[in-house]
Amino acid sequence: MKLLMITIMAAFLSLHVSAQLKVAVYNPQADAKAEIAQAVEVANAGGKQVFLQIGGNWCPWCIRFHKMIEEDAELDSLVKADYVVVKVNFSKENENHEVLALLDYPQRFGFPVFVILDGKGKRIHTQDSSLLEEGKGYSRDKVRNMFVMWSADAIRKTAEKYR
Repeated sequence: MKLLMITIMAAFLSLHVSAQLKVAVYNPQADAKAEIAQAVEVANAGGKQVFLQIGGNWCPWCIRFHKMIEEDAELDSLVKADYVVVKVNFSKENENHEVLALLDYPQRFGFPVFVILDGKGKRIHTQDSSLLEEGKGYSRDKVRNMFVMWSADAIRKTAEKYR
């Protein structure tokens, strides 16, 4: 009987701990259209791009990407220096049909999917996240390269080179 009680308590504790570890990255109630409009204003004023991370809390690869950026000091710093980030929810509670239609349906690539807007709100890149994968996670180098190559500074320097 004692063993049964210990097993039940361990199972309950395990469920409680795993519920606490669940990360809520995306907000199904958020007004994505308004958040993107605000991000475009901030990006334009700061000479940055807008990075849309589209996915849902149901998606393990979405959470994995979020954690990678958050836990890697260099990537986190790079993103904060060059981008205004908006996490756009896609779930049964809110599929954000209108916003995704305006972005030419990036969900066709699966989730997460990343869209980069310039400081005026123009879509300049849609990134299939599967191309950034390596093994059971994301390639740090591929992710870093995406952020560097699509930064406002990189585009400006390239444009100056070919003028």
